[in-house]
Amino acid sequence: MLIRTLEEMENGGRLITINQGKSSALRMLNASDGLGFSLSEARGEPGGNATLWYKNHWEANYIRQGSGTLEDLTTGQVWNLKPGVLYCVGPKDRHRLQNDGGDGFRMISIFNPPLTGNESHDAEGTYAANGTPPEGQERMFVKTWEMAEEAGHAVSRAGGGSRFAKLVTTRDNLGFAISDVWFKEGREADLWYRNHWEANIVLDGAVEITDTTSGTVHTLGRGDVYCMGPRDKHHLRVLADSHVLSVFNPPLDGTERHDEEGGYPPTGPIPPGPDANA
Repeated sequence: MLIRTLEEMENGGRLITINQGKSSALRMLNASDGLGFSLSEARGEPGGNATLWYKNHWEANYIRQGSGTLEDLTTGQVWNLKPGVLYCVGPKDRHRLQNDGGDGFRMISIFNPPLTGNESHDAEGTYAANGTPPEGQERMFVKTWEMAEEAGHAVSRAGGGSRFAKLVTTRDNLGFAISDVWFKEGREADLWYRNHWEANIVLDGAVEITDTTSGTVHTLGRGDVYCMGPRDKHHLRVLADSHVLSVFNPPLDGTERHDEEGGYPPTGPIPPGPDANA
């Protein structure tokens, strides 16, 4: 397993300037971590705007703070953005972000191909090519919890102790899946993702992760990241009501349920993960 705290990441050179100095990004997971995607928190100033075009990547963004609009500069379509909305953009999608001037945007960004961690936007709002982008969709798109419910991809377990919405699934063709997860204080579960790598960022609350093999205990809070793979049998204990964003590779189709060992059935090739660099 791989654990990174917010303090460790912010003080360890992972916070960089992007978009010609108008924004910053905390590079939480990079290509070298071997998960097949990268994970960042992008941070924008109140009232800021950006014109972007990820010609060489697909990017999924989950809004955790701030509100404003997303505009497709090809079709003119506009979406309202607020916390809980996820939008995905790819090589065909020149787009503009506009913050409404309240809280600046903070969004969790997942890229495929994964970023190396040092990239900044060029004059077109693009990152340099570093691999083959996934097929993706025909055009940029937006996902919400309500849309996941309509698709049958939102579930509640343990009497409401945990709630999941599968926002991005296999059919989106991004090479990863994203789940929006809410836990009630006191929820516990034994988990073992034998067939996947899962990266989690704690958006709010506090959780305790125990490595079942070694007995090592990790207490994680807001902004901390933990990643689990095929070797990582673990026990989850929720210390306070918590909100977690989970990214899976290989991606899930949205209908899976945990088996008796706390895992999901195989859905594709398993990435090497950080163990490959050990």
